[in-house]
Amino acid sequence: MSSPLSTSDPLISHGWHFGRTVFALCNYPSLLMNSLLLSRYNGILRLEQMEDTPLEDLSADERWEHHVFEQLLDSYPGLLERLQNRSEEEILHIGELIGKGAAGARGDDTKTLKSAILDWIAPKGAAIQPPLHRNSKIDRRFNHELTGSLLCPAGMNWNDSDLWGSMAHLLYAHYTYDVDDPWCGLLRSRLLVCAYKHIFTSPSSVNKEPKATSVTIASMAYIATQVQFTLSSSSTFYHSLLDLFEDPNESTEVDELLTWWNCQVFPNSSAAKRPISANSVLSKIWLKRLAAKQATDSNSS
Repeated sequence: MSSPLSTSDPLISHGWHFGRTVFALCNYPSLLMNSLLLSRYNGILRLEQMEDTPLEDLSADERWEHHVFEQLLDSYPGLLERLQNRSEEEILHIGELIGKGAAGARGDDTKTLKSAILDWIAPKGAAIQPPLHRNSKIDRRFNHELTGSLLCPAGMNWNDSDLWGSMAHLLYAHYTYDVDDPWCGLLRSRLLVCAYKHIFTSPSSVNKEPKATSVTIASMAYIATQVQFTLSSSSTFYHSLLDLFEDPNESTEVDELLTWWNCQVFPNSSAAKRPISANSVLSKIWLKRLAAKQATDSNSS
């Protein structure tokens, strides 16, 4: 019989990191139970059944859940062994530990950003007028001209009634939206960079394991969501960003965005390298693969 799982388990620390950099809004006990197929009789993991199920047979939600589960296993090498030969109760507890870490990170980040963000959005050399409470959001959102203008979807007046249909000005460089090029400056605002560094490169974060050394798609979405949440709230905002980042049609812009972010936050990291040259071997491989895919799609249609 295996020993009981400790409340100070390293899974909590891993959940802290995973929630910030891979996937934030997740019910981890449910994720593990839905992703792992259990024998009805003896509770032994039947992982081989997962490999026999084509992804095409799964719903969109199930495919996404499976994707997150694979990322969780890849990011924690010992997790698969810990899940094997566990009872349903033990698997749920493992999920609770991971979820505890993710929720703890989210709560701590929200608490510290709620106050710090006021210093970043204040007009240079001036105080916010009328003043905003540092530890409360009651007077933020569209109740204040400054926060309302930042939350206003790009291309709209912040006094308009329908304000939640698109990306907010706070996501854009200089808070400026180009109607002819929606990608121009998207997720490159100084406010987001300040928040990212506050969370991932502050002294308190640097001492945590594992250490962040490059920006990820999910961590960008996480920071943008945290910034949005400190000024207001939106349950679908995070998922909307991930949908944009995962869209294959936006891969070029997303790659350029990741390079830009790594230059801002981790300038000495290899991840901050320039985008691959169009004449490089790797670029030509990608172009050949794309051409083959387009030919296949054309023949099948």
